[in-house]
Amino acid sequence: MTTVLFACVHNAGRSKMAEAFFNAAADPARARAISAGTRPAARMHAEVREALLEIGVTPPDSPPRLLDDAVARSVDLLVTMGCGEECPVIPGLARLDWSFADPKGASREAVRAIRDQVRAHVLELVREKGWQRAS
Repeated sequence: MTTVLFACVHNAGRSKMAEAFFNAAADPARARAISAGTRPAARMHAEVREALLEIGVTPPDSPPRLLDDAVARSVDLLVTMGCGEECPVIPGLARLDWSFADPKGASREAVRAIRDQVRAHVLELVREKGWQRAS
C-alpha cells in the first residue's frame, strides 16, 4: 500500500482537506493519506471543517501533527501545499508541490474555492495513479 503525505504549514486547512478527499476517494487497500504541518496549529480551522461538512465530507479526526523527518521518511509520496522551504527534503522521496492560498481566516466563498481546487487536484492524483475505489 502507498502512503501519501499532504503537508502545509499549520496542518489545519489545505493538508487536512486533501487528506479527507484522498481517503474518501482512494481504495484503502491501494493507498491512504496522512497529513502534517511544519508549525501545526492546535486544531483544524473551523472554516475548513465547515466547508468539508457542507459537501458531506467527514473531516479527519486526527489533530494537527508536526511534519518532521521521521514522518516524511515513513511515506511514499510527499505533496507540499504551501510550506515551501520549511518542508523537509528527503532524498529519493517522490514529491509534488501544489500551490493553494491559505484558507485560515478567509471568507466562506474563498474557503469554498480553495476546497474545490484541493478536491480537483486530489481526485486527479487518485485517478492518475489508479488508486480509485472500485465502483
